[in-house]
Amino acid sequence: MPRFSANLSFLFQELPFLERFDAAGQAGFDAVEFLFPYDFPVSDLGNAARRAGVDIVLFNAAAGDLAAGDFGLAAMSGRGEEFRAQCGVALDYARQLGCARLHVMAGKVSAYNEEARETYKANLTWAAGEFAKNGIALLVEPLNPRSVPGYFLSDFDQAADIIDELALPNLKLQFDIFHRQILHGDVTEALRRLLPLIGHVQTASVPERHEPGSGELDDAYIFAMLDAWGYPGFVGAEYHPAGATGDGLGWFAPYRRRP
Repeated sequence: MPRFSANLSFLFQELPFLERFDAAGQAGFDAVEFLFPYDFPVSDLGNAARRAGVDIVLFNAAAGDLAAGDFGLAAMSGRGEEFRAQCGVALDYARQLGCARLHVMAGKVSAYNEEARETYKANLTWAAGEFAKNGIALLVEPLNPRSVPGYFLSDFDQAADIIDELALPNLKLQFDIFHRQILHGDVTEALRRLLPLIGHVQTASVPERHEPGSGELDDAYIFAMLDAWGYPGFVGAEYHPAGATGDGLGWFAPYRRRP
């Protein structure tokens, strides 16, 4: 049966962030993930996870200056020092929180920009090496241009080609079902084909990005296929609840691992 993690940047927004850990545990999740934890001391995050009895399985390295329009730095030439500093902070958080996966965002620059591509590969190589010293996987995620216009990594084959080219053992694909369906469709075949590269899966309905099972895909079938193929990782519930989070968790009932 697939293991699900609650993305606390999306779910339980009725509550202050640190209270969402308990809400996730009480809802039956045994793992959580989130986007950017850096507004909170690492000790507060660790205490919240321990109280709730949940593991922290994924978060993002900082993505530059979001308020100024940044959406990651890994493919942004001339910003390597800033990129390395932000990865260092993320690594420190991950070590202390026992988190084995970090997502590094590419930034907004044309995928056809050769300098950006070379910068991206060099930065991933450096980050993967630093993360590997601590047993942490580096994840990259293609994002669809409807949600994030101008994002460098917006094609799953492009991501797979870069992962194959660099051949770094801890460089993995973050396969978001919502983004895949909008970009390319063919979700289950892509999951099967790319499974050896995948380090994390995320889910939301298409097109509204609400609860699994409420859109155009048969999400329960997709989860069953992941189980049949022996996918060992987590599926992150990264969706915008259509109402109160707890009212929309019917989809999760068959997968609960906690009473």
